[in-house]
Amino acid sequence: MLKHLTRTALAAAAAGALATTAMAADFSFRFQSSDPAGNPNFELQQGWAEKVKEKTGGRVEIELLPVESIVAHNETQDAISAGILDGHVTDTSYFAGKDPAFGLIANPVGAWSSPDEMFAFMAKGGGKELMNELVEPYGLHFIGATTPGLEAFVSKVPLNGVDDLKGLKMRAPEGLVQQVFAAAGAAPVNLPGSEVFTSLDKGVIDAADYTVFSTNHAQGMHGVAPYPVYPGFHSMPLVEISINKDKWDALPAELQSALEESVVEFAKSQVAALAERDLQAVEEAKAGGKVTVIDWPQEERAKFRTIATGEWAKVAERSENAQKVYDVLTGYLKENGMMQ
Repeated sequence: MLKHLTRTALAAAAAGALATTAMAADFSFRFQSSDPAGNPNFELQQGWAEKVKEKTGGRVEIELLPVESIVAHNETQDAISAGILDGHVTDTSYFAGKDPAFGLIANPVGAWSSPDEMFAFMAKGGGKELMNELVEPYGLHFIGATTPGLEAFVSKVPLNGVDDLKGLKMRAPEGLVQQVFAAAGAAPVNLPGSEVFTSLDKGVIDAADYTVFSTNHAQGMHGVAPYPVYPGFHSMPLVEISINKDKWDALPAELQSALEESVVEFAKSQVAALAERDLQAVEEAKAGGKVTVIDWPQEERAKFRTIATGEWAKVAERSENAQKVYDVLTGYLKENGMMQ
């Protein structure tokens, strides 16, 4: 009898433990990142997922998967809409093929001189509302934005301003970035990131739009291209954190607020962490004596922005949504004295 009671008690305890485990999170979501495992951005994003659980008292749990875990990097939007994924942390420009508006809001080349400028636009300049207008028809809800920061520029030759871009053989991704550099007189080509180092080393290209200074440095880019431009003058990608809209709507208001706050906090911490790594890498590069870090003066940055804005206008003609993004963006920049 005692043995039977003990077994019954153990079974009940086990069942209770399972029930407790099952109830640990009221809402469990699976998100996919556009960054690979081991990448500094992915590691920081995992920290965000852990913070969400902490911030919501365990009520929301997010499993964050690296790029390609479930679908390709440019298929997450469809996967979220279909319920295969619950959300993503991704560069919005990957969906420019669906609507050029995604490319324009994701990386209006030359628009931002710092992450804070982009964050202010998203929070107070209509950016967040624009993003939801763009993603909600696809069954998503935009929670908030982050960014790895203003990208540096990798070059084998000294580049002191816009005139030095003329005829420059360089790597740039397809779309607006490539379009703007071509308008500035460069000769951009589309190469995968995996071929940038070899192409610089062999002289196939002389410069590249690649990523932030610290990553460039860690990957040995400055060994073959010792004239980086830092801070960068061209590209700062918007990385969106979005979720399936039906699942967002099912969340209580306090959890929605907690998620929004978590993204704002994460964005600030990510920018700070990567900026610190950049500064350390810059000091290390300078100390080595073989790298010349070039910082463009404001007048050259302004020249590049003027060229870029002409290309924004061309993108705006390609869809109704792109025109809306252009109008809101340029209106905000003019109102805040950041564009003539």
